[in-house]
Amino acid sequence: MDEKIQLNIIGLTAGHSQRNSYTLILGEDEGVLKLPIVIGSYEAQSIALIIEGLSPQRPLTHDLMFETMTKFGIEITEVVIDNLKEGVFYAKLITVQNGIEHAIDSRTSDAVALALRAKCNIYTYKNILDDAGVEYENQDDELDEPSHIAEENVKPEEQNSLSTMTVHQLNNELEKAIQVEDYDRAALLRDVINTRK
Repeated sequence: MDEKIQLNIIGLTAGHSQRNSYTLILGEDEGVLKLPIVIGSYEAQSIALIIEGLSPQRPLTHDLMFETMTKFGIEITEVVIDNLKEGVFYAKLITVQNGIEHAIDSRTSDAVALALRAKCNIYTYKNILDDAGVEYENQDDELDEPSHIAEENVKPEEQNSLSTMTVHQLNNELEKAIQVEDYDRAALLRDVINTRK
C-alpha cells in the first residue's frame, strides 16, 4: 500500500475553463505539491460556507446527510482520495457504526464537504499526489487562503456600494442574504466585514 498523506484545504477559487465550476485546492501544509480539483458550484458553496463560518437558514444537502448519519450513530472518521482515472478524482468516506468500519464511495467534492462538517482528516496517496499534484515552489506562488468563491464575479458597482456601507449596514445585508439563501453574497459581505475589523 502506498504512503497515505494528509491534505488540508489551501484554497477555493472560481474556475476559468468551465462555466459554473470552481477549483478546490488541497495540499500538505509543508509540501509544494497541491491537488487542484474542479468541482461544481453547489459543492463549492457548501464547502465555502463551512470555511467562512456561515450558517444557512435551512440545512443544505450535506448538512442533512451529516445530521442523518450522526443520528444513526455513523461516524465519519476520515476521507481518502484513493483513485484518479482520466482526470477524475475518486474518494471514499471511511465510517464507523457499532464498531464496524465501512468505506463508502463518494465524489471528492461531497466527501470534502462532509469531512469539514465531521471535522475529520482528508488523505490521499503519495502516487496520486505525485501524478496529479501541481508544484508551487515559493511563498510568492502560494495560493491565497480560502476565501469567498464568487469574488471574481462581483460587479465593480456592487463592490463600490459595499465600501460605502457601515459595518452595521453590512451586518444587516449579511442577515438578509442568509435568509434568502444567497450564500455567494453572504460570503462576500462576510469578507468585507472582516476587512473592517
